[in-house]
Amino acid sequence: MAVHMFNADLHCHSSVSDGTLTPEQVAERARRNGVDLWALTDHDEVGGQARARAAAAANGMGYLTGTEISVTFINQTVHIVGLGFDADDLALVQGLAHTRGGRERRARDMAAGLERAGIGGAYEGALKFVGNPDLISRTHFARYLVEAGICNDTHEVFRRYLTEGKPGYVEHRWATLSDALSWITGAGGIAVIAHPGRYAFTPNEEFALFTEFKALGGQGVEVVTGSHTPAEYLEYAGMAQEFDLLASRGSDFHDPAESHTDLGTLPGLPGHLKPVWEALEHRIHQP
Repeated sequence: MAVHMFNADLHCHSSVSDGTLTPEQVAERARRNGVDLWALTDHDEVGGQARARAAAAANGMGYLTGTEISVTFINQTVHIVGLGFDADDLALVQGLAHTRGGRERRARDMAAGLERAGIGGAYEGALKFVGNPDLISRTHFARYLVEAGICNDTHEVFRRYLTEGKPGYVEHRWATLSDALSWITGAGGIAVIAHPGRYAFTPNEEFALFTEFKALGGQGVEVVTGSHTPAEYLEYAGMAQEFDLLASRGSDFHDPAESHTDLGTLPGLPGHLKPVWEALEHRIHQP
């Protein structure tokens, strides 16, 4: 099949992290939208991988194991997607568990900040939206504030309460870039920089990210993703070529109502790039 006709969606989330659909529901939605190859990439978690692999097979799709790891780089949170790894690898599983460990303390501090702003009960309210309590996040608080009528949608919540300088924002120190890449590559997978257009780096800082990522064994970058503009598709296609990186594609789907981009609906990769899934052909679980 020609590359540009191949519908791979290698970045999305389920209720195992901060999505609202189960892995099985995400798989079914992907199939309905024509996805040929799917990866579930829940945040700092591989607990949904067995279910996702079975659901992909039931829906006739190829499957790659996946996760999205939060790392701190130059005082910013950057996300690294891992694809095609052994989901039972002990160092990976233990590393992700350690990364998840700081989320509860952060969530309680976020709730305290919101309470000082006159919004009580936010921690308990957010928990109602959490499928996995270890992975409570800003998204869960945002859903509660919408339910409580404080904001009209989750985007308004982030803008008013959950970004830097706002009452409910609490910085969290994640894994290092070196940690994330060692876990992914040590488990036989390929590391991919997720949605690089989202980070507020200067050009020099972005160059430093790509340079260090490549030096640590990183092999891919998301070029076509739900949070990139068409201009950024071209920009990061250029970065993929400059750093000799494989190109990935993923919607970053979380929820039918919240997500800008549905599973499987993005344009294809520019034809001159090397798709990450070709390098992972031997790791694809066939239906």
